[in-house]
Amino acid sequence: MSTPTRITHLVGHSPWEGEAERTSEVFNPATGEVTGALDLASSETVGEVVAVAKAAAKEWGTVSLARRVRILFAFRQLLEERKDEIALAITAEHGKTYDDAKAEISRGQEVVEFACGIPHLLKGGFSENVSTSIDAYSILQPLGVVGVISPFNFPAMVPLWFVPMAIATGNTVVIKPSEKDPTAVNLIADLWREAGLPDGVMNVVHGDKEAVDALLDHPDVKAISFVGSTPVARHVYERGVANGKRVQALGGAKNHMLVLPDADLDLAADAAVSAGYGAAGERCMAISVVLATESIADELVTRIVERTRTLRTGDGMGESDMGPLVTRAHLDKVTGYVEQGVASGAELVVDGREGAGDLGPGYFLQPTLFDKVTPDMSIYTDEIFGPVLCIVRIDSYDEGLQLINDNPYGNGTTIFTNDGGAARRFQHEVEVGMVGINVPIPTPMAYYSFGGWKNSLFGDTHAHGIEGVHFFTRTKAVTQRWLDPSHGGLNLGFPEND
Repeated sequence: MSTPTRITHLVGHSPWEGEAERTSEVFNPATGEVTGALDLASSETVGEVVAVAKAAAKEWGTVSLARRVRILFAFRQLLEERKDEIALAITAEHGKTYDDAKAEISRGQEVVEFACGIPHLLKGGFSENVSTSIDAYSILQPLGVVGVISPFNFPAMVPLWFVPMAIATGNTVVIKPSEKDPTAVNLIADLWREAGLPDGVMNVVHGDKEAVDALLDHPDVKAISFVGSTPVARHVYERGVANGKRVQALGGAKNHMLVLPDADLDLAADAAVSAGYGAAGERCMAISVVLATESIADELVTRIVERTRTLRTGDGMGESDMGPLVTRAHLDKVTGYVEQGVASGAELVVDGREGAGDLGPGYFLQPTLFDKVTPDMSIYTDEIFGPVLCIVRIDSYDEGLQLINDNPYGNGTTIFTNDGGAARRFQHEVEVGMVGINVPIPTPMAYYSFGGWKNSLFGDTHAHGIEGVHFFTRTKAVTQRWLDPSHGGLNLGFPEND
């Protein structure tokens, strides 16, 4: 067995030179092997890194938009060239398939490309002669130091949602990635160095709750961007806001797919399988509940089962459609939900536990499908975050809509139908932040903004898009008057209501 690699913080462009009081093991979830020893930051270490970011913030905030854009374009090119390297690191630490890891980076790259248009996005407004010889305009200015706390399930994409937007708008960044798969962020930070980003603008601290709370408490951190579970999102929001920070905290999900009788059932079955089992269900946009109208439920379940049986589960480095779960503890949790589903009376159509032990020593659970699930069961109410898909049979569109709207989460949902009127009605009536029509995962493009409603979002600002620009900037309104030289420099006055 090889010696685990030390993974440490990046202070500006340099590895941290201190000695960590605490460390954490990083695993390859496909083998169970310990591959890394991660330094966990104390609150004092977080303070050291924030101080570096603060020192860099004043100068970076005054750097021209032209120079920022050149760095962003250079970073975008480096990200394209090093995509394979980063994807391999993601697969080795998270477990998702290599192709899925590359796709994750590509989705994050869309935000980088959006941020390359920052000169246009930072334009304020201007009104001439609002009163006699008085002009008014607005400007957008950076906040200073901002913190990013990113989750394990998208170790590259979620950092790329926030960091390019923060940097493009003139802020410096301290990011704390998940301790489960930290290497991707370190690799991405090194690309910023190669792209020409000044020292101290992009910084990485690794850690657990102590590091999170240190960022939330530090007075020089002006804003926090977070993606993770709802309980942690609520903690981040409440503590950050109590300390006077801007906070965008994206929480958990229980995403529903509504399938109406006139839907293309092959399309719906393909979507249910890809959205339910992709990345082993460890996606905040995964479909975990299919609401099937009774008249087509049997046929839809049959088609989902056919597709589920063809999926190959294994090491994400190999010829697999689905990799392992991220940790042994998470595997045990998800398996526990399968057991609860059986005990509560749901029909276990496909048991992903069967044969999982034959796939090797990693954290494997194969695709699992329940039918005849009811809304009082824990497999329906709880965010499982694993490859467990539930079929709930309904009698009508109205019943399905009510189930979605009654759910405490409001992240994403999708409807499958060939009725344009029903689809249009759904997009207006459903109480969810992101809506798909005949698409499996309605993740917005970078020039729109990502975020849910209800317990899926704390704060009122979504990620990237124009909302991201506004989150990372403060608006300043300016009213100005200049003396008119044709009047000998005399003050022309500013009569009330002129």
